[in-house]
Amino acid sequence: MRRSFLICAALFLVASARSFAQAGPTASRLTDLQVGGGFTAANSDYTTNKIRGLMIYSTLDFTEHLGVELEFHQLNDNQPTKVYERTYEAGVRYVRHYKIFHPYVKVLYGRGVFNFPQDSGNLAYNLAAAGGGVDINVHRRVNVRADFEYQDWFSGPGLSNGLSPTLFTIGAAYHFGAGVPRR
Repeated sequence: MRRSFLICAALFLVASARSFAQAGPTASRLTDLQVGGGFTAANSDYTTNKIRGLMIYSTLDFTEHLGVELEFHQLNDNQPTKVYERTYEAGVRYVRHYKIFHPYVKVLYGRGVFNFPQDSGNLAYNLAAAGGGVDINVHRRVNVRADFEYQDWFSGPGLSNGLSPTLFTIGAAYHFGAGVPRR
């Protein structure tokens, strides 16, 4: 009888120590994803007019502060020149979290397509961009964004000095995940 009691007590102690191995969260989000769009106004140094258009973006944060961002811009001159700037960009972003405010900075690299005036054709150029902004939680799954970006288009045929437009975007994004963004 005493031997059975000792065996049961030893099994209980071993089992109770093992049960504490699951004390941490058993399910946690590994990434934080949002997809959104917005309206962009830009100062292009090719035309004297402001050019306007849209932006589609996605962010994927791997840690609390670091992630990647993908962006697409389509900006058109509203004059009959038919000038447009279209960009495809990808890069890294660093974000901080302060309650509902999430300020970030970003560095991107990509490709830009410039359409020359009066159907003279278009050419593609490499570009680098830097910027920042803030995402604001307005709902558990919706963020509003204010974004600034400086682009440096590399020189090439037709653009001997390149381009250096500045862009300002206001938009919104849908936040995917089990709850509010990871803090």
